Amino acid sequence: MKLIIAIIQPYKLEAVMEELDKAEIHLKTVSHVLGCGRQKGRSEIYRGVKEAGNLLKKVRLEIAVNDNYVEATIKAITTAAKTGQVGDGKIFVLDLENCQRIRTGEKGAEAIG
Repeated sequence: MKLIIAIIQPYKLEAVMEELDKAEIHLKTVSHVLGCGRQKGRSEIYRGVKEAGNLLKKVRLEIAVNDNYVEATIKAITTAAKTGQVGDGKIFVLDLENCQRIRTGEKGAEAIG
């Protein structure tokens, strides 16, 4: 089991969600976050509004998957989020020691589904 964390541009969220759905990856958590990377907080224009400061708006996706879905998840995110410009984001893949579904008590791969 793996936990995939992706930091992407906010305007790419809808496209990423569509690609994940096509890849049959339906269980995801989305958070709006602030951060900076190689952009170093440089101003950018998002939906016609210029943003400044050293923290830029980003979207964080957290997706727990079984091992056989890792590559499909990464491919879906990369395909939809990539523009080729600085600030496209990052994908982190972490080992997931355990998972437990609260409702049924299922553990491990069965809990992820």
